[in-house]
Parts: sequence; structure tokens; C-alpha cells
Amino acid sequence: MEHLAWRLKRPLITVSCHDDLTHDDLTASDLVGRFLVSGGDTVWVDGPLARAVRHGGICYLDEIVEARKDTTVVIHPLADDRRVLPIEKIGELLVSPPEFCLAMSYNPGYQSVLKDLKQSTRQRFVALEFDYPAPEIEAKIIRNESGIDAGMSEKLVKFAQMTRNLKGNGLDEGASTRLLVHAAKLIVTGVETTTACRSAIAQALTDDEEMLLAINELSVSLW
Repeated sequence: MEHLAWRLKRPLITVSCHDDLTHDDLTASDLVGRFLVSGGDTVWVDGPLARAVRHGGICYLDEIVEARKDTTVVIHPLADDRRVLPIEKIGELLVSPPEFCLAMSYNPGYQSVLKDLKQSTRQRFVALEFDYPAPEIEAKIIRNESGIDAGMSEKLVKFAQMTRNLKGNGLDEGASTRLLVHAAKLIVTGVETTTACRSAIAQALTDDEEMLLAINELSVSLW
């Protein structure tokens, strides 16, 4: 999303969605705005969604399924042919400019049925599915981000593919590109390769002792 905003030369406003009973839940007011006391006066302050609309920016709702369903309903008028944001508290109907963009993301399969995306919300968006990068691209990313040599980056990608084959057979998820970069940075600083892979990859994927042993054996077989 940062790269997209850079390419389009538009401001990016990111909202981390959550519905956590131990914290304040993300409410419609958190997105749209609220009245606040300032210097003895009560003033209206736009929320991130309203700011993005006013300035023709990109509003990115990260992990949208973690937000309460009654909160996400406020984006519906913006995400269909109306392209408006009703701000009922101040009686304003905010019309979005052509430059405004609304994007959201979540990891399918992680959430429970209770946190699945509402069909009325889902059907207002164009869907894009992102998978792991192609091996040669992933190796290049690792090299660029860590400074590791080509041979080692290719071995890390091969190791990641092995862990990804274990998804559903002991692992909920295989090694991400992010974890490979973490391991590569450790290796570049002088950390022994199998130690780096165990700390940055294996133990980040699981706490199960048998699965950790299996992943570590896979790592040892490559170096």
C-alpha cells in the first residue's frame, strides 16, 4: 500500500482494525470523527476515513475482519456508486473526489466464522489475492533487504518452500518472506546459519517441540 501511494502520489492513511475487549474497540467515530474539547471549546475533529476523503487520499483498513461489523458498515456508502460519507453528527454529506481510494486487507483462513467478512462489505470491493513471490524474486528481495549473497538467499528460499509444504500438516503457515529477511540479517551479522534459521524462522512458526525438531532438521540439510 505504501508503494501504491508513492506511485499514485497520494497521501496514505492506515487504520489498524481491532475488536479487542482489553482495549477500546474500533468504533465508527474512530473512523469518521468526533467532537473534542480544545481550549474550552468543543470542536469537530475528522477521523482517518474522513481525512482521506477530504484530501483525495488512500484509506487503508488493515485486518478489516478484526473490526466490529457495525463499525465497517460506515464504509458502505463510500464503497458503492454513491461514494459519499455521511457525517451525521455535524450534518455533513462528504462527497469523495475521484482521487479517493478505499482499500482493505485481511488474511483468509486466520479468522473464525464469527469474524468473517460480511458479504455486503465483500461485494463492494474488487478482490486481489497475494501469494508468495516467485523464487527468483523472493531471493532478490532477501538480498536487497539484508545484503546477503545470492547463493545463501536462494537456499533460504528453498528452506522456506519446505516449510510451506508443511502447511496443514503441523504448521498453520509456512515461512514468510519477512522471516527470511530476518534470518538473512542475522547471518550477515555473523550468526551461525542454523542458529539464525532456528531463531528467526522455526521458533517464529511454532512452539511444538516435534515440529521444531522437524523444521530444524530441514534447515540443517541445506547448509
